[in-house]
Amino acid sequence: MLTREFVLSFREAAPYINAFRGKTFVMAINGETVRDGRFPSLAKDIHLLVSLGVRIVLVHGARWQIDVLAQRAGHAQVFRGDKRSTDSQTLELVKQAVGYTRHEIEAALSSSMRHVPVQGSQLRVASGNFLTAQPMGVIEGMDMQYTGSVRRVDSEAMQARLDAGDLVLVSCIGYSPTGEAFNLTMEEVATHIAIALKAEKLLFMVDSQGVTNSQGEFASTLTAHEAEALIASGNLQGDVAAYMPCAVRAVRQGVARAHMIGRFDDGAILEELFTDGGNGTMLARDPLVKVRNASIDDIGDIIDLIRPLEEQGILVKRSRELLEMEIKSYSVLEHDGKIFGCVAMHPFPDAGMAELACLAVSQQKRDAGFGEELLKHVEYLARAQGLASLFVLTTQTAHWFVERGFAAADISQLPLGKQRLYNYQRRSKVFIKPLR
Repeated sequence: MLTREFVLSFREAAPYINAFRGKTFVMAINGETVRDGRFPSLAKDIHLLVSLGVRIVLVHGARWQIDVLAQRAGHAQVFRGDKRSTDSQTLELVKQAVGYTRHEIEAALSSSMRHVPVQGSQLRVASGNFLTAQPMGVIEGMDMQYTGSVRRVDSEAMQARLDAGDLVLVSCIGYSPTGEAFNLTMEEVATHIAIALKAEKLLFMVDSQGVTNSQGEFASTLTAHEAEALIASGNLQGDVAAYMPCAVRAVRQGVARAHMIGRFDDGAILEELFTDGGNGTMLARDPLVKVRNASIDDIGDIIDLIRPLEEQGILVKRSRELLEMEIKSYSVLEHDGKIFGCVAMHPFPDAGMAELACLAVSQQKRDAGFGEELLKHVEYLARAQGLASLFVLTTQTAHWFVERGFAAADISQLPLGKQRLYNYQRRSKVFIKPLR
C-alpha cells in the first residue's frame, strides 16, 4: 500500500518538477521562522528545490529580532500603522538584528544535505547590494527617518548569480546612492524582486495555513479580484493582511502565482508546489479554472480521465481512434494549466437537441464543482447553436443530473438518429433538460 501511494505521489509531482525546472521563485520568510528554529527544516526543502533546477531568491525579515533588541536597549519604538519609524539608534539595532538573522540562515543553507540528488552537495549562497533604496519620507505627519522603500532592483546582477546556480539571499536593508542605509519591509522587498525578475512564483511563509474567505472558509485559490475584495472587507488577520496587498500587486504586474504557505507545517512548501491539492492559498491574476475546446494533444489526458469510469461501467468504452475522430466535439477543463475534466457535446440540429456525453472529472477534484462547470459549458454551446434541449444517457449517475434540472424521459423522445444507436443491452436511462 505504501509503495502504491509513493508511485501515485511521484506521478502527481512529476509534471510540476518538469514545469518548474529553470523557473525563478522568490521566497519570503519572517524573523519568527528563524527564531522558532524552523528554518533548518525549511532549508532542506530549499536545497531540494534548487537540486530540481528551481532558481531561488530568498528574502528574510528581522522584525521580531529588531523588537527584542530595542526592548533590551530600552529604546521605545514608534510606528505609523505597521511601518516602523527608524531613527539613527534603531537603525543600528536593525543592522545587528539583520546580521544575526542572516548568519543563522546562511549557516543552515551551508549545511551539507544528504537527501538531495548529489549527496553531500553544498548550496552556494550569494548576496550583494542588489537593492537601491530611498527614504519613505513623511507619512501622515510622521517623519519615517531611516525607514525606506525600494527604488530599484539590480535584476541583471541577480540573474547572473542565479544563472551561476547560486541561491540569492536578500536582507531587508537597502542603500541609497549616497551610501545611507534604510530599513525596508520584507514583503515590499520580495514583491519588488519578484516583479523585476518576472518570477514564476512569490512565496510568503505565514503563521496560518493560508487565507480564509469572507465566509470563514479556507480558500485554496483566489483571483486577484477576490483577494482585493477580502482586503477591502478588513477580515484578513496577522501577517496575511500585511502580505496580501503585495501578493495582489505581484500577480497584477506579471508574477504568475503568489502563495501563502503555513510555516509551521513541515514540508508544507513541497506539498503546495508538487501536489494538485496544495497546502496553502494560491493567488493568480485571473481564474485558475477554464474550459476550452479539446485538441488532438489532449487525447492522452482524456483517456486517463475516462478509463476508470469505463472500467466501472459508468461510461461506454471509447477507442483512441474514435476519440481522435470526434475530438472537435470535446471540451476539457483546466485548473492551473492541468486537465482535470472533459465532456463531449453531439448536436442533433434537426431535433433541436444536443447530447451531453463522456462527462468525466478527476477523482481528486470531484468536490470542486468541475462537473457543474463542464455542464454549464455544454449548455452554453448548445444555446449558441440555437438548440432547445440537452439530453444524456446514463446508467449510474441519474441523481446527479436530476439535481441539475434534468428530467426522466423515454427513448422515443430522443432524436431518431440517437434512437437507432441506442444500446438496449446497456439499458441506459434517458434524461432531458430544456434550455429555454
